[in-house]
Amino acid sequence: MSYLDWTVLGLTLVFIVIYGIYKSRGSQNIQGYLLGDNTMKWYMVGFSVMATQASAITFLSAPGQAYTDGMRFVQFYFGLPLAMIVLCISVIPVFHRMKVYTAYEYLENRFDLKTRALGALLFLIQRGIAAGLTIYAPAIILSSLLGWNIYLTNVIIGGLVIIYTVSGGTKAVSYTQLGQMVIILTGMGMAAYLLIQMLPPEVSTFNALQVAGKMGKMQIVDLKFDPDNRYNLWSGLIGGFFLALSYFGTDQSQVARYLSGKSVSQIRLGMLFNGIVKIPMQFSILLIGAIMFVFFQFNTPPVFFNGMEVEKAQSGQYADEFNSTQDEWNSIQTIKQEKVHELAKGLREKNDLVVESSQSAIKALNLEEKQTRDKAISIISKGNPTADTNDTNYIFLTYVINYLPVGIIGLLIAVIFAASMSSTSSELNALASTSLVDIYKRMLVKDKSDLHYLNASKWLTVVWGLYAIMIAQFANRLGSLIEAVNILGSLFYGTILGIFLAGFYFKSLHGKNVFYGAVLAELVVIACYTFTDISFLWFNLIGCALVIAFAYSTKLLESK
Repeated sequence: MSYLDWTVLGLTLVFIVIYGIYKSRGSQNIQGYLLGDNTMKWYMVGFSVMATQASAITFLSAPGQAYTDGMRFVQFYFGLPLAMIVLCISVIPVFHRMKVYTAYEYLENRFDLKTRALGALLFLIQRGIAAGLTIYAPAIILSSLLGWNIYLTNVIIGGLVIIYTVSGGTKAVSYTQLGQMVIILTGMGMAAYLLIQMLPPEVSTFNALQVAGKMGKMQIVDLKFDPDNRYNLWSGLIGGFFLALSYFGTDQSQVARYLSGKSVSQIRLGMLFNGIVKIPMQFSILLIGAIMFVFFQFNTPPVFFNGMEVEKAQSGQYADEFNSTQDEWNSIQTIKQEKVHELAKGLREKNDLVVESSQSAIKALNLEEKQTRDKAISIISKGNPTADTNDTNYIFLTYVINYLPVGIIGLLIAVIFAASMSSTSSELNALASTSLVDIYKRMLVKDKSDLHYLNASKWLTVVWGLYAIMIAQFANRLGSLIEAVNILGSLFYGTILGIFLAGFYFKSLHGKNVFYGAVLAELVVIACYTFTDISFLWFNLIGCALVIAFAYSTKLLESK
């Protein structure tokens, strides 16, 4: 990157940290540190909730997801608005009335301490791992740009987030997220504009979308019901609904964002704002990936998008073999670009014969392209058995670094950093508050001063930050990060949601029934993930339903 890019990136990061610490100064008690003194207005709640969900994984991996798999991932969010309505009606008033610090306090009030501890523990396991993934996402950038060791980079990124999260607590998280969302939306809008400008002069935006559609990247809705298909209307509406209901209703990283709201009405407005805006925002980010796919049909893409692995292969033991494969790839791309130009022209002129013949030729070239790419990946693995052979997370990054003008590169890198820091800070804050309120203060160290618990919360933030950094060191084995983080959530969210729904709607169930039902349900979900091909979105429904079913089963066994 140029000096200008580094200046833009550096100033953005410094601004985020200093602004968060400045706006959150004066948090000298546990109420202010964990709940922000309940002063947040609806737009702060809305942006904070949105920024927590929209991590660097969203902006780094989602365009690559659309590049490789098309737009169908957007169906994942179709259940979210429905979940927001349910939460606004049933969950938010209860949490606000009880004046809880964490969602899991409700579980003891409704059931017993062991059920509260189980809910908190399930959250801590999955969210601690997820925090590591959000640290790893921007670490990819610095390691790719500077050739830094990825492990060292994880430590640097995690350390930055720990500093301002420890300093200001919930207020620091919320205030920085407002600024971060402005930076994120500005940067992604600029990336989309420049991408369209870089298409060939004769290819309009509409024409580019036509090409993307003919090449299989614009299928948005799949009406076919198939439990093995990850993304269709039904998995999105049903599985996505239960995932969103659990994530926003029981995950402390989100609950903490709206518990800081000024009133029930302000919280509801913020949550509904998130429900309305999230799908168009995610659609737009995926659309950038689909248009980027078209851009790379007119411009030769790398045979493999992880530049560091390519450099190793080009200078390693099998360099001649890899370079020969690279030449094959370039030859295929030259021919394919001609055919894509023909396709675009045929679509503009509505010439069905040209469209059909060029599509047929492109389909054959795609097969050759896949074989050549597979050969290149095989050579990379042969030269470096530990190489990360999934390059989805590097696709958008490659476009940013190699094609965007000076200054804009720094801004887009800052976007990814801002998204990562906003999500990670929320997660660390939530992990610390859950550990403090539900474990440390409730079960281990009781009846201490407010100052003691304030300091303990800060130390717990540091501990969870270090744990997340440790998890980040292993994240390069997980493939597409946006899928990995949602698969991880789906393994736990259904069970957690089942526990809460049992509390809200099934009044005859007791703590013992729900506790054992939840343990059994979680074991079944993990077995489904390990031994079946069921799409991960369905785990949210399966886990939730099984908690209720098993809880009632244990209740019936007791009565016999």
